[in-house]
Amino acid sequence: MHAWLEQYLRFLDVERRYSRHTVIAYQTDLEQFFDFLTKHLEQPSTDRLNLRNVDALTIRLWLGELLAQKMQARTIARKLAAVKSFFKYCVDAKYLLASPAALVKTPKTEKRLPAFLTPEQMRQLLDDEFAQLDPDSFETRRDRAILELLYGSGLRLSELIALNIEDIDMENGFLKVLGKGRKHRIVPFGNLAKAALKKYFEVRENLLNVFVEARHTPAVFLTAKAERIYPMLVQRLVKKHLGRVTEMKQKSPHVLRHTFATHLLNNGADLRSVSEMLGHSSLATTEIYTHITFERLKEVYQQSHPKA
Repeated sequence: MHAWLEQYLRFLDVERRYSRHTVIAYQTDLEQFFDFLTKHLEQPSTDRLNLRNVDALTIRLWLGELLAQKMQARTIARKLAAVKSFFKYCVDAKYLLASPAALVKTPKTEKRLPAFLTPEQMRQLLDDEFAQLDPDSFETRRDRAILELLYGSGLRLSELIALNIEDIDMENGFLKVLGKGRKHRIVPFGNLAKAALKKYFEVRENLLNVFVEARHTPAVFLTAKAERIYPMLVQRLVKKHLGRVTEMKQKSPHVLRHTFATHLLNNGADLRSVSEMLGHSSLATTEIYTHITFERLKEVYQQSHPKA
């Protein structure tokens, strides 16, 4: 691996405190770029590359190669963002005088509005759907609590999985969440989530009476074997339950996060507060949910106004 690439990835991990998943994604995109440079600059290996020989035209040629591979514009934009970030790091570290990627334009991508559920669908999901299940089973109570928190607090999947007992303030209705960049934030949860958590904690206690070796586990949500839940398990249970109330293609935990933000804004919450609860570093990231709100307003207008 090229020395500067190795330093950059260490910077993302140690200084920027990016998640392991994010660092690996950057590494994959940048290694693909370095492989292209090796061939284009006719070098025997990536560690022999002189980055001062890379210019904007070289980067555009790489983008052209990605387009020839019929890669989607969104994917190309992500890869270019990794390259731009890398060269900015090299400039900040005084290795390069200027970034060759600075003048390379990012491909235009179609803005896709996040999928979300309607209030009626959420009622069906959390009331009607669970009314048909065994109310006392471990899985039923756990799944209900998970769905209530994903929707009631707008958690990311990774944030839900990382929750520990000490992170929950049941009395005041707050969660201490470890978000992106390993930054902590405090988010509220409502009475329905609190009730679901209380019922889940009862069966969690029963489970730990069976698996005594896991008695002191800090994890909030457990598998049936008293181990911390994992991403695939949550994705499966969310897909299963959402599949019973909606036919939308996307049925992931993130849909409930989108639903959380959309319902708050539709009911008068201000953008900054929603942004803070979501853990967004910029208001611009949250603004996409205002587009959902406007689309809904247009839909209501078209259906209701006699002159529409």
